[in-house]
Amino acid sequence: MDKSISPVIAMITPGILSLLMDNRELSLEEASDILYNSHLYSKLEDERTKLWRLGYPLLYDLLIEELTTGDITYPEEQI
Repeated sequence: MDKSISPVIAMITPGILSLLMDNRELSLEEASDILYNSHLYSKLEDERTKLWRLGYPLLYDLLIEELTTGDITYPEEQI
């Protein structure tokens, strides 16, 4: 992970984890496993993608899309 965006990702991930736990009735461990092993998270860690700019509600929606369909439809200005 690019160290310059580490603090930003650290601020975003709790929101995504909270939505996963609330909406999917998951434990923190289960939600963390899903998020940190997702393709979305690997893209989020890549500063060049600028995905961190989207904010956690939209990132959560993209994660759910990945979990549901296996694909992610990124907003046009991203990737």
